[in-house]
Amino acid sequence: MIEHDAGVLTAVEMNRPLRVLGLAGEGDAAPLLRQIGARVSAFAASDAASNDFIWQYGDSVDCRHYQVHLARSTRGDNRCLVTLIDCTGERRTEQNLRREMLTDALSGLPNREGFVETLETLIAEPSVDNERYAVMIVNLDRFNRVNACLGSLAGDELLITVARRIRGALRGGDVLARIGGDEFAIMLTLDQGRQDADHLAKRVLTTLSTPFRLSDFEIRVSCSIGVAFGGDPVDDAEDLVRHAQFATKRSKVSGEVEAYQPQAFDRARAEFGLETALRRAIDAQSLTLAYQPIVDLASGRIVAFEALARWRSDGGSDVGPGAFIPVAEESGLIVPLGRWALREAVATLAAWDARGGDRSVKMAVNVSAIQLQRDNVPQLVKQALEASGIAGHRLTLELTESALIADPDRIAQIMQALKALDVTLAMDDFGTGYSNLANLQKLPIDVLKMDRSFVTGMLADRDKIAITRAILSLAQALGMKTTA
Repeated sequence: MIEHDAGVLTAVEMNRPLRVLGLAGEGDAAPLLRQIGARVSAFAASDAASNDFIWQYGDSVDCRHYQVHLARSTRGDNRCLVTLIDCTGERRTEQNLRREMLTDALSGLPNREGFVETLETLIAEPSVDNERYAVMIVNLDRFNRVNACLGSLAGDELLITVARRIRGALRGGDVLARIGGDEFAIMLTLDQGRQDADHLAKRVLTTLSTPFRLSDFEIRVSCSIGVAFGGDPVDDAEDLVRHAQFATKRSKVSGEVEAYQPQAFDRARAEFGLETALRRAIDAQSLTLAYQPIVDLASGRIVAFEALARWRSDGGSDVGPGAFIPVAEESGLIVPLGRWALREAVATLAAWDARGGDRSVKMAVNVSAIQLQRDNVPQLVKQALEASGIAGHRLTLELTESALIADPDRIAQIMQALKALDVTLAMDDFGTGYSNLANLQKLPIDVLKMDRSFVTGMLADRDKIAITRAILSLAQALGMKTTA
């Protein structure tokens, strides 16, 4: 029991547990009053009937935590009852659980949640200049191959060693965390400006360039590094981490350390929006096919049409194939798009026959390398031909050079299966890719389709004329036709 009179607190009654803890004393000399006197005085000056708070007694690892309850005396005098409940065990359990939640079990480093919390604390500090810190992401290249070939234990050992090496490259005050399976994050201070990030990235690359020894194997590890700076406009710590991760993805493509660039991020977001809209358009079958005639120069007669996908967005604007085809290939949407284009093109050819009779006109359809790898193209072609009643020799599939070299043995089997359906096979954009004469000789290719760069302005360019003649001679020698 504590008495308050004219702002002076006096310990009136204290029980034995308080004496054992060393908190009891006579009058205003009681240690308890020195510790929580200010809180008691504030309570006494208020109109509240009670008040509760957590009080930590001591600053060492052996400190105790108490839940303090203040209540006014029921006698109506100037006294209040102070009740202390020891909650040290619960608090320590809570702290341990929280520590586990914020720590990566494998490396002992902070995990993503712990790293973001530390970063949020830094961002919220008014005295810290945003230009004085940055987030660096280090992502190991082809780490999954180590797991697949040597097992997860070897992969874990590699991650622990990588973490140890990166930590050795850091300066005092830098914070290292493991925020993903093969991804590490560094919060670094910029004492000398943004060049500090360049220096640290070079040290990380250098320390990881030394081979790792795992079992009987010597492993060389490469990594991709992206950096986002605190001076960039962000809403929260998570945004800064995401920006650094986006820069890391660009690093995987360029092979260089990349800094976050808002313009590139905006383009990526726009492409993601385009992917979402394209997915809806494919599901709703709102795309159309345009048919480009292929003319025989000798007779001047239209002998075939090439089916080309066209897309008008919900807003009524046309989206060019140069914009949506790369997005479709990167997202995998090229597979359902290719299926639809093949069925639609063959069905359209059958509809033309029904209206005007069989004119022996052929239909050419593009097949991407991704669709060849992921889809059962021969089965798809067979179903489309059977459903439309079109003969196989009237269908031409245009394959890019990159599709032919991705997996030559498998592609050769696919092409043989297509030839069994009497389908014509054309190599698209010939002369711009990686094909060689051995591929042309081994694979059952019927048509070489020259890249338009060779024939555009050909009459005014002697080199283009020479290249075109060479391709025509090559095709003739191999028994192939040529289109351009």
